[in-house]
Amino acid sequence: MRHRFIIFLGAICTLLGLMYTGMTRADTEPAPLDDPSVDKLVYILPIRGPIEPALLYVVRRGLAEAATKGADAVIFPMDTPGGAVNITEDIIDLIARLEVPTYTFVEHNAISAGAIIALASDFIYMAPGSKIGDAMPIMMSPGGGVQPLPDAEREKIMSYVDSLVRGIAQRKGRDETLASAMVRPEIEYIVDGEVISKEGQLLTLTNMEAERRFGEDQNPLLSEGTYDNLDEMMEAVGFGRAQRHELEITAAERIARFLQVIGPLLMMIGFLGLYLEFQSPGFGVPGIAGILCLLLFFAGHHIAGLAGNEDILLFILGITLILVEVFVLPGFGVIGFTGLLLVLWGLLNAMVERFPGDPWIPSFPELQIPLLKLSSAIVGAAVGAALLGKFLPKTTIFHRLVLDQATTRSEGYSSSKDSTGWVGKEGVTISPLYPAGTALFEDQRLDVITQGDYIGENQRVRVVETHGNRIIVEALDKAETDTPQ
Repeated sequence: MRHRFIIFLGAICTLLGLMYTGMTRADTEPAPLDDPSVDKLVYILPIRGPIEPALLYVVRRGLAEAATKGADAVIFPMDTPGGAVNITEDIIDLIARLEVPTYTFVEHNAISAGAIIALASDFIYMAPGSKIGDAMPIMMSPGGGVQPLPDAEREKIMSYVDSLVRGIAQRKGRDETLASAMVRPEIEYIVDGEVISKEGQLLTLTNMEAERRFGEDQNPLLSEGTYDNLDEMMEAVGFGRAQRHELEITAAERIARFLQVIGPLLMMIGFLGLYLEFQSPGFGVPGIAGILCLLLFFAGHHIAGLAGNEDILLFILGITLILVEVFVLPGFGVIGFTGLLLVLWGLLNAMVERFPGDPWIPSFPELQIPLLKLSSAIVGAAVGAALLGKFLPKTTIFHRLVLDQATTRSEGYSSSKDSTGWVGKEGVTISPLYPAGTALFEDQRLDVITQGDYIGENQRVRVVETHGNRIIVEALDKAETDTPQ
């Protein structure tokens, strides 16, 4: 039992170390103290390359950090050919929750998903020779080419993306027809009597076309202006000497991406490992594997910006209460049940996307996917436990692990604690057996285990078989336990 707590405390220390690992780097030195712009803070979140999950982690972390630290603006330097629609939607939702101005600076290309994200920002600026547009959704084939779709399915996807960009244009006060022309080639886009995009062509604008003024108010078509580089653009909008924090995908976040993808599997192995550990005396491979998998689960979600410190602390508190219930208190009552609830809530809450200022208790729609993942992990662990209980004892590796053949005297082995002499002995349990625990035999305390049954404290038991140091007992009949041995 002492070893269990030592390893558990070591795991807590490891987890606390992960919680406070810094993930942000400042790419520019802060402005001098005598500079009037020293109180301005700008977060720069590059959107370069394909729009994929690793980028979402950076944007989520960066926007949450910007909101927490009171940034004055967020700028997205952009050069992307596009990417996944679902990731694009997640990024757009995160941008919409910001309460500070957002800027997109198109360095070269803002194509497809990049154009949609740019539309979601408050202001768009472009570099000379850059382009924005062509947001028609396509389906990629496994070989890397474009996969043709039936007309009905193609229209369904295009209609969805069209409604997405029109909704963004409505929120930002931009031309809905312009947004739709980026998605649907059948829309002809005309400005002040001039055809900008002919029917049958997707709308893609150069920097000169995007900053064109039109209408009575002479509003820009899409871009507020053209600048050679990000520094010039920041100078023009009043952030030339501001403190800058530029975030990028780190190696840890790439690992976090993989860990989050296999999160349900890590939970399943973690549950299964801890269950097997509680079924056996001492502390061994199953317990270590279980704790390690759950640590990796929290580490991945913490780095990805999902799991907060409070989720990890809830999990640790829950595990502590369960250990107290198992090793200190008889039976399994309120404390153990409370610990179980805290563990499940910590795991569940760690998978919910959060933003500064969100309610601590998530809504049901936010919990749907985390609930599905947690349920699948629990069911998987239960199935795994049933299969291991049925087939593992029949395997060669199991017999090697329990040393039922490797330590016999007939084969030349000896042990300082030969347990074969205890077979048939009777004793009294000192602690409840869950099924592992401690019993007293002839004034000696022995670690014992049942065949899966629960036996309470101060109950008479008999040793029925041994495997090396593994002593298996069964409860005596009530009639036999009237008189202590």
